[in-house]
Amino acid sequence: MRYEDVVSAVRQVIHDKGMKQCVVAERAGFSEAEFSNMLNGRKLLRIEHIPRIANALGIEPNDLFEKAENPTK
Repeated sequence: MRYEDVVSAVRQVIHDKGMKQCVVAERAGFSEAEFSNMLNGRKLLRIEHIPRIANALGIEPNDLFEKAENPTK
């Protein structure tokens, strides 16, 4: 699994759930700019951020990794 796949999975879940990126950022404890930078490769999305992001999305961290491994699911 590649780093880019995890970022794509986060973007896909945001889209699938019809959420706004700014809402996810706020719920995860990031500023809008910081979260945007993570999703656009200007700042590293670190492994310790995954639980916060998953919680903000209403999913389990493993769900993100599964989606990253199997993007069509």
